[in-house]
Amino acid sequence: MRTEAIDPPGIDWHRVSPKFVTVRLVQWALGNLAAVVILSLPLVFVLLEWWRWPPLWLAITVPAVTLVVALWRLVLIPRQVRAIGYAERDDDLLVRSGIFFQRTMAVPYGRMQYVDVAVGPVERSLGLCTVKLHTASPGTNAHIPGLPEAEGARLREQLAARGEARLAGL
Repeated sequence: MRTEAIDPPGIDWHRVSPKFVTVRLVQWALGNLAAVVILSLPLVFVLLEWWRWPPLWLAITVPAVTLVVALWRLVLIPRQVRAIGYAERDDDLLVRSGIFFQRTMAVPYGRMQYVDVAVGPVERSLGLCTVKLHTASPGTNAHIPGLPEAEGARLREQLAARGEARLAGL
């Protein structure tokens, strides 16, 4: 994965837990199961001859294309998880994500208003959490999903302390 164009040189990236793949797979399964079931209803109605429209070819094509796209996303999930990372520097926190559309975001410690740790039911069962960084800018959507709970708590305290120190210096 080439990221030299957007990554600063000499950064030691911390990766999220490999268990986060399971969280993403559960999200994928729930979302795609609902989509395929809903989009397959016209096919069932056409086969049972309850409806004359849509034509059979269209009733088959829509769920088939949805299934192919869903399977493609399934293949990408492990790579997407491996692409998520963060790095603590002296003045800011770097957060990176993406495989096709890569993004590296620098969040200055002095701009952080508060740091939030969130845990969903699947994450909780795997001992994971998501750290969310809130700044004054509504456009900042910095979050680090898939961290072990201990690392999430450590990072929250570390970032809050660094934010307080930088804010006091203003």
